[in-house]
Parts: sequence; C-alpha cells; structure tokens
Amino acid sequence: MQIYLVGGAVRDRLLGRPASDRDYVVVGATPQQMIDLGYKPVGKDFPVFLHPRNGEEYALARTERKSGRGYAGFTFDTGTEVTLEDDLRRRDLTINAMAEDADGRLVDPFGGAQDLQQRVLRHVSDAFVEDPVRLLRVARFAARYAPLGFTLAPETAALLRTMVDNGEVDHLVAERVWAELRRALTEPQPSAFLRVLRDSGALARLFPQIDALYGVPQRAEFHPEVDTGIHTEMVVDMAARLAPGDALIGWCALVHDLGKALTPTDQLPRHVGHESGGVAPIRELAARYRPPAEFVELAVLCCRLHLQAHRAFELRPGTIVDLFEQLDGFRKKERVAQFLLVCSADKRGRLGLSEMPYPQADWLRTAYAAAAAIDAKPFVARGLTGPAIGEAVRQGRIAAVAALKPPVEARSG
Repeated sequence: MQIYLVGGAVRDRLLGRPASDRDYVVVGATPQQMIDLGYKPVGKDFPVFLHPRNGEEYALARTERKSGRGYAGFTFDTGTEVTLEDDLRRRDLTINAMAEDADGRLVDPFGGAQDLQQRVLRHVSDAFVEDPVRLLRVARFAARYAPLGFTLAPETAALLRTMVDNGEVDHLVAERVWAELRRALTEPQPSAFLRVLRDSGALARLFPQIDALYGVPQRAEFHPEVDTGIHTEMVVDMAARLAPGDALIGWCALVHDLGKALTPTDQLPRHVGHESGGVAPIRELAARYRPPAEFVELAVLCCRLHLQAHRAFELRPGTIVDLFEQLDGFRKKERVAQFLLVCSADKRGRLGLSEMPYPQADWLRTAYAAAAAIDAKPFVARGLTGPAIGEAVRQGRIAAVAALKPPVEARSG
C-alpha cells in the first residue's frame, strides 16, 4: 500500500501558489483495508475515503473505460493491480497528472512539470475526448492561468473541436455546465473560458445567446472594440478585477448585453431597446441551466437598468429613487452595490477605457445613502397610516436626493 499526493496540490506547489485542497491516491489497497485503518468511505461510483483525523480525500487508484455517453458513461477498475501511472493517465491535463510520494519526490510520467514551465495546457491521452466535462474544465483552467501566460496546446484544441463535432458535448448535464461556468466566473480572466469554448464550437452549442453576440457591431464612439462579443469578454474580465471571486457579479456582467444580438441588422450599430430585449435570452439561459434565483433576478435588473446608471447625472431625483426601488434596494441593501459593480464593469470593459473613472457610481451611492436614511417613524408619529406612510417616505427620499449636489465631474459636463 502506497500513498501519493496528486493533482492540484502538486501543480500549485510547482507554480508557487497556495493549494486549497490536498487529494491523495492509494495504490495497492482494497476498500476493506482502508476501512480497517479507520478511513470513512464516501464514494458512490468508485472508492473514495476520508482520513479519520483531517478529513482529506483518499481515492483508490483506478482506471476507467468508456461505456456510454456523457459524464457518467464510464466503468471503473480499482483493483490492487492498478498502478499510479495507470491512475494518472486517466486525468485531463498533464499539469494535473503529477504526484508526490511520501518523501516529496515528484512522479511525472506525462511531462506536466515541463508544460508548467512552458505555460501549456495539454491533454494527457486521447481518452480525453471521452468525457465532455473535460472541455469545460480546460476552458476553466484557461480562465485561471491565462494571466500567467498559459495557452492551449494545438493538439488539445483540436481534440476539443472533435468533442463538439462528434456530439459528446451535447450530453453534458445542465447542473455540471452551470457548476463549471460559475467556477470560471470566479477565475481571474473569464474571457479565456469563453474563447476556448468559442474556438471549439462549444459556445454555440451550450450558450448560443452569448455566442450570438460575436460579430455584432456597436457604435465605435462608445465602444472602440466595436464587436459586442469582445465587449462581453472585456466586461467579464473587468468584473473579475472589480469583484474577485464573485460569480454573481461575473454572471450579471456576462449576460447584461444579450439583447444586442437581437437588434435588427438595419438598425446596427445602434441598439435601441437592447436593455429590455435582453431579458428573454437571460430567462432562456436560466431555464436551461437553473442558476440560483438571486442570479436570475439581479441579471435581469442589470440588463434592464444599466443604461440608467450610465445616465445617472441626467436623472431626476424621482427617477433615481425609482431606480433604487426597482432594485429593491431599500430592503436588500447589497443590491445597489452589486448593481453598480456590474455597471462599472460594463463602462470600463471597453477598449482603452479600463482605467477611466466612473463617477456615476459614486453619485448613485451618495444618493442611495441619503434616500435610505429616510425612516418611516417620523411619519407614523405624525399620525399617517397605510399607503400614506409609504408615499411620505418616498417623497422624503426624493427630497433628500434633490438636496444633494452631483459631483464636480457632472457639474462641469
């Protein structure tokens, strides 16, 4: 019985990055031996055990054989004759197919360390094409490591296209697609996730509403990058910069402009009404992948209202209060901050404008603080009841916003 540290912990150590999880492979043991040693079995499809003291995962070395379509279409062998190299061969990328023995010696049969040095994402074997989830995982790793200069090996890119062409990607279950997308949106460069999917053809199959944005022009005076798909890439990257690790902000940034794909060609490059037109495709994606309700609600609000934030200095006090009410911001205080993060990412996710100020956000934060400070208690004390209280609070909030002066940037034009 031999135990090896495997996967991400080994990769991250060689990259000089902290490892969040430590996973182990056990070679030459049976499930009963693991149980006799006090390990707690948790695996459903193949034997995985939790260490009795620290809870870390220990999996028996295994091989897998394709037996059907999709992620679950595999049979596994975890016999004591399965070697460490057998186990590593079934993994997705060479940088994830390394191990360390108990003395810290590296076991690297597929050149993962060299690919780390050369900043290459490369598949381990042709069996890669058998599991469609690997396409999403590679795209997610691209989003994580693109800032470090990693690129996709040409032969791996070709395999991804094969997986799309042979229909394997069509057997991905919605829950797994959403899980990988959500994780990709927490990575430093989510645009790399989109590019890998688009280059392979998977974006059109999995997220056609997003794929449809590419090639759609916008007015160059507002969008120097012109292409709406490129703008979306820049916005999700800006969202990752402004709200690191926040998948909710990343999701709203990703879908905020879906309505632009529906603009009639004779109206291009203008996109009149795209903010209302984008609601239906958001709901289509939500129906397919079932994200949490708060993701859907905030995404729809950001889609419908983001242009109001951009025009904040032109809005009347009553319209500003209306905006906060539509966001349900007086009950859910975090909503205003989340909305303004998405709007900031949209404004700054444009070619050459990533460092531009966005004073509209500061103005709306100031206005919100003034409006939110208006309390119902004084109106109740004056004897108001029922709907009259709500109207009095609303008028008080409008007056509070009207008493403010916009920032110098706005007054100077």
